Amino acid sequence: MDTFKNILVALDLSSLDDTLIKYANYLSENFDVEKVYFVHNIKKYEISEIIEQEIKDIDLEEAINEELKEQISKVMNVNSNWELLISDDPYTESLINYISQKYHINTVLLGNKNGEKGSGLVGFKLLRILKSNVLWIPKLDSIDIKKVWVSTDFSNSSKKAFQVSSLVQDRIKAKTQAVHVFNVPLHFSPYINSSKIETKVENHVQKKFENFIKKLNYPHELETVLIAGREANATSKIRLEAKKHKISFLIVADKGANTFSSLMVGSVTEELFNRDLYVPLFITKTQQ
Repeated sequence: MDTFKNILVALDLSSLDDTLIKYANYLSENFDVEKVYFVHNIKKYEISEIIEQEIKDIDLEEAINEELKEQISKVMNVNSNWELLISDDPYTESLINYISQKYHINTVLLGNKNGEKGSGLVGFKLLRILKSNVLWIPKLDSIDIKKVWVSTDFSNSSKKAFQVSSLVQDRIKAKTQAVHVFNVPLHFSPYINSSKIETKVENHVQKKFENFIKKLNYPHELETVLIAGREANATSKIRLEAKKHKISFLIVADKGANTFSSLMVGSVTEELFNRDLYVPLFITKTQQ
């Protein structure tokens, strides 16, 4: 399985770069990674005239190249194969998409700055246009995949997320759970016993869950977790429960059961991408 064969890491000279480089190294040490491409796009159009005057005698591209090379070299294993690509394209998302196609990138690592102004705009555009998987990474104190959640809505599309979790279990032996959030129809609540109907719904969903897992023929140990959505939507519950249970890797498919267009992203995946999320989010887009 080529999930991590060729990796692209998008760097922007922020403090999050260190986490992204360390994560790339972690993947290189634990999976069959052939090459890691580190990419930085110099946004010259954002440089003010005052700063431009101050750096007119500096080869900016060379200076950034040397700085990033030094930073990467300190982290990456000496046996890893990596390359740094520097550009000054006016559109970062177009550049990353081009490089992804040119070098047959399987997974793109992007930094999740959790709500900083404008921080998710490029990432969201890339989520829509990239054909490769996307790993959306927040700032982390340590990197170690110990507990994995695979979110599913029982759709055929969500099955590919389990291919990724199986690969992770092959290499890291992480505890893995399949997670589904179910909701009780609240518009009937004035006329029914809510606790009674919730139990019935939960039992019904549990049977669907068991049938879905059985048909997967999953090769590893896999626990199932049912979460009652109640007043919160699926995205909010996944986000809160993942933090509560200290999940270290959350896998979702790019599309769910209700997505018809190949240009669209599933609503839960899109909302997870747009919200503050303190766990790495792997969005699988490729079918092996």
